[in-house]
Amino acid sequence: MSAKNQFKTLILLSLLTALLLWIGSFWGQSGLLFALIFSIIMNIGSYWFSDKIVLKMYKAKEIHSGDMFNMVEELSIVANLPMPKVYLVPSAQPNAFATGRNPKHSAVACTQGIIDVLSKEELKGVIAHELAHIKNRDTLITTIAATIAGVISYIATMAQWAAIFGGGRDRNNEDLLRLLFLIILTPLIASILQLSISRTREFFADKTGASFTKDPHSLASALEKLEHNHTKIKMGNESTASLFIVNPLKGKSMMKWFSTHPPTSERVKKLRSMKHI
Repeated sequence: MSAKNQFKTLILLSLLTALLLWIGSFWGQSGLLFALIFSIIMNIGSYWFSDKIVLKMYKAKEIHSGDMFNMVEELSIVANLPMPKVYLVPSAQPNAFATGRNPKHSAVACTQGIIDVLSKEELKGVIAHELAHIKNRDTLITTIAATIAGVISYIATMAQWAAIFGGGRDRNNEDLLRLLFLIILTPLIASILQLSISRTREFFADKTGASFTKDPHSLASALEKLEHNHTKIKMGNESTASLFIVNPLKGKSMMKWFSTHPPTSERVKKLRSMKHI
């Protein structure tokens, strides 16, 4: 893993740890100890199991044959990568993602929708893009970020219910203010975590993927189709949106400034400007 990705991972895990310790401080030393133990478990779990959690979340089923499997196998050889596991997600939304902590423990997942919508050459371009994320070692940081963001959002929800049912009745004004900040700010922190993954990684993955297929225009065509089709069916949640080749929740959030993906039009423009490699 590159030093840059190591630093990003450290920042994300440290932020989760700090947040959990801050929450634990509401309950004194025993709360701090519980939060510390929980944070260690979460950090280890994020590293080893976050990919499995995401695949299970989307009900992905591993496949061992078919056109998509053959494309992944062919392009893995071109990219000089170990063969990742291949999964099919039973969703009509056209989309795809890669996950895993390193190239030796990676997976590529495509939805049924993307197989139905794209031509073989376009699908090949998308799979090459996902393999580029594996090659560039984006998948660990992206998957951990998705797991951490989900935990933070869950913490915010728990804090909100605690406040509603009188969890802060016996606390002073300062503690109630801290609880209020927790409820309001933690969803924002989850969004910032997603943004901590540089949006330029998508441009780099587009370029790297195009070098695998020698055909940047097919990926550009695929992105244009996905842009016009994926918004009809929503899938997933904010915490895992950054994993996908296009945002599965586009149109749901009004916070365009907090988008985890660069505008598709910019990606297409860059790809169209490339000659067949």
